[in-house]
Amino acid sequence: MTDRPVFVLASFVVACSAKVRRLPRAGEALAADIVTIEPGGKGFNLAIMARRLGVTVNGVLAIGSDLPATFAAPALARADLPHDMLIEIAGPTGSGVCFTDTQGETRVAIASGVNLAVTRDHIRERSAAIAGSALTMAQFETADDPIAEAFEIARRAGVPTLLNPSPFRPIKPDILRRTDILIVNETEAGDFAAAIGCDPTGATDPARFIAELAPAIAARGPELVVMTRGAAGAIAVPSNGKAISQAGIAVDTVDTLGAGDAFAATLGVGLARKNGLAEALRHAAAAGALTTTRHGVFDALPTQEAINTLLARG
Repeated sequence: MTDRPVFVLASFVVACSAKVRRLPRAGEALAADIVTIEPGGKGFNLAIMARRLGVTVNGVLAIGSDLPATFAAPALARADLPHDMLIEIAGPTGSGVCFTDTQGETRVAIASGVNLAVTRDHIRERSAAIAGSALTMAQFETADDPIAEAFEIARRAGVPTLLNPSPFRPIKPDILRRTDILIVNETEAGDFAAAIGCDPTGATDPARFIAELAPAIAARGPELVVMTRGAAGAIAVPSNGKAISQAGIAVDTVDTLGAGDAFAATLGVGLARKNGLAEALRHAAAAGALTTTRHGVFDALPTQEAINTLLARG
C-alpha cells in the first residue's frame, strides 16, 4: 500500500440530477420522479473515490464567487478531503444538469465555470505536493494548461499520471506524451479515433481496439490505455504486455452517473499501490458497479470495504 498521497487536479460542480421514466424528446417537459442537488464534478468525484479507498488526497479544486460556491467547503469536510484544496477565482462555480432514465442511462450537460480558470501558476504553487504524490490524476472539466503543467511536474519527479479526458476534447500532444494511464469510454474512444485520423467506424469493437486503436494511442505516449464499456466491463491494453478484458459485474443498476469516475480513481489507486493490472481492474469494475446501485454520486461512491464485500461474493 502506498503511504504517499494521490494528487487530483479536480473540478467542482453543483450537480442537479433528475430521475425520469424516459429521456425527454426535443422541446418536451417531463415530470421527474426525484430531483437532487449535490456537490459533484468529475475531479471532485475522483478525489472522493480515492479517499474512500483509504489513501490521503491532495489537489486543486476551484470555486467561484457566488452562492453555489458555498456547497464546496462542507462537501470537502463530509468527504474527509483537505480544505486547502480549494482556490477561489472570481466567476461562476461549475454547474451541471443530468437526466437519468429507469434503465440508469444518463444525459449530462456541464458548465465548467471557474474550473476552466485554473492556471499554470495555481499548479506551480502545488508543485511539491505533485512531486511527492504516488499518482497525479486529471480530467477534462479543467483546461489544458494546468493539466500540462501538473503532468510535467509529475513526469520530472517520476510520478505516474492518469488522464480521464471527459468531457471529451482532442488531447494536445504534449499532454498525451506525459500521460501514463489513459482511460476512455466507448464514445470517447470513437472520438479519439477520429481525432488522430483513425477510422472511427467500429473502432470500439474489442478486437479492433486491442489491435489498432490502443496501439495507435500508446505510440503517442500512454503506457496503459483502458476503454470502459459500461455493463460489458473494460479492456486494458498495456504498451508492453497482453491486453486484459474485465467482465462487467452484475448489479441492480439505478443510475450510471459517476460510475466512470469511480472506475478511474480505483484503477489508478490500485496501480499506485503496486497491485497487478488484473486485480486493479477487478476492483475498478466493482467500484463502478456499486456506484450505479444508488441515485446520485456523492453517497454512491463506495468504500474499499464495500468493494471487497462485492468481490468476495464472486
